[in-house]
Amino acid sequence: MSDKLRQLEDKIAEAKLGGGQKRIDSQHSKGKLTARERLDILLDPGSFEEIGMFVTHRSSDFGLDREQYLGDGVVTGYGTINGRPVYVYSQDFTVFGGSLSETHAEKICKVMDLSMRNGVPLVGLNDSGGARIQEGVVSLAGYADIFHRNVQASGVVPQISAIMGPCAGGAVYSPAMTDFILMVEKTSYMFVTGPNVVKTVTHEDVTSEELGGAMTHATKSGVTHFACANEIACLNDIKALLSYMPQNCEEEAPPVAYETQGAELRPKLAGIIPDNPNQPYDIREVIEEIIDTGSFLEVHKDYADNIVVGFARLAGRSIGIVANQPASLAGVLDINASKKAARFIRFCDSFNIPLLVLEDVPGFLPGTDQEWNAIITNGAKLLYAFSEATVPRITVITRKAYGGAYDVMNSKHIGADMNFAWPTAEIAVMGPKGATEIIFKAEIAAASDGPAKFQEKVDEYTEKFANPYRAAARGFVDEVIRPEETRRKLIRAFKMIETKAVKLPRKKHGNIPL
Repeated sequence: MSDKLRQLEDKIAEAKLGGGQKRIDSQHSKGKLTARERLDILLDPGSFEEIGMFVTHRSSDFGLDREQYLGDGVVTGYGTINGRPVYVYSQDFTVFGGSLSETHAEKICKVMDLSMRNGVPLVGLNDSGGARIQEGVVSLAGYADIFHRNVQASGVVPQISAIMGPCAGGAVYSPAMTDFILMVEKTSYMFVTGPNVVKTVTHEDVTSEELGGAMTHATKSGVTHFACANEIACLNDIKALLSYMPQNCEEEAPPVAYETQGAELRPKLAGIIPDNPNQPYDIREVIEEIIDTGSFLEVHKDYADNIVVGFARLAGRSIGIVANQPASLAGVLDINASKKAARFIRFCDSFNIPLLVLEDVPGFLPGTDQEWNAIITNGAKLLYAFSEATVPRITVITRKAYGGAYDVMNSKHIGADMNFAWPTAEIAVMGPKGATEIIFKAEIAAASDGPAKFQEKVDEYTEKFANPYRAAARGFVDEVIRPEETRRKLIRAFKMIETKAVKLPRKKHGNIPL
């Protein structure tokens, strides 16, 4: 028996060594952790249980039969994060560059299947050179098996992908279909075709970092939701992200302990909106005053910064926030902002996370660039996402709510449960100056003092329409509230609608304007 146990211990030690100490040292020299070290940081101490430690590849071509490594380049299993179960896979770059083989894919598919069967989130730590070329089509088939499961799991369990090294070619499509992508600055990159191919085809000379690094995808493409300074920060962000989510689509996010803080008034909110309606302010200041202190986790922070989205807690309960940002492009909606918000809304709706919308929007961004790149279709994605959402939804209009953007930003007309407005709210078809130019064009042209007449009519329009009371009179706004009361009103309103149940028309699925 002792010989058998010794053999087992030897094999475990061999598996834990991956591609060997020399390659582990090489990984460390690049500022990267090993697959197992990453799991040690991500999971609660002592909670990891490995599945498939002794799996090896089945290929004999190109000398692969002479090079076998236990685990075949990926560590898979389950454990807990903050006491809650999670399935994980962590690709091991020390084994064949983390390349995906038939058995490597089978290991990942096994934990994906378990994740769906048991209603538990899935976290993938990607660090791979792509498909194992020596295995040919079976490695490609392995990717397709993973992609198919990504789609089946979408909206069933949360899926999070961390890019901890290279992720190129077909490998990028699995993370792209998961709910959130995190990348590490300077050591991770994603692209469909690498710099060498790009140079050959388009003659562009670009580095891997410029083409598909963390900051490129965080700021330009929006592919990644979080660009992290290092791997430890990335793994900690995953833990934080999961804390706002339920385990699956049938559950609700776990609340945290919360004690009511008196009247819940926030006097600072009364002084945030500038007297000049064209002067910007930072919507994050409003968010921080409304939510539980320090609970805001911003998503897509570096992309489309004219809209702010993220998770927070309100009286201990998890909520998703979508807020126009007046400090960037006056908070206007454009293509990128619409896509960013729509994606976030659909995630929250999939996993029963109530939505809070803070609205200060002057409209959609005009211009040929926007029209030619389909602001119509992309703006419709945001409208579709809100209209489809069945979770509790509340809007607070802080200042401008103009034109079609008023409709799109979670208005009562598309299913919002409660709409509040501050006294500073301006709800109209367009801004006073633009409206005056159209409505009073002839009158102004006939006046002896055109500029004075124009200003007179601007003031007249502003008094009549640029306020929240006409909308309140129609019931489109449920209540005009003092800004300092916003937090208290929201806590009570969300409590009041927490049992909301909506049945959508029977269908296979809708056809979102992609």
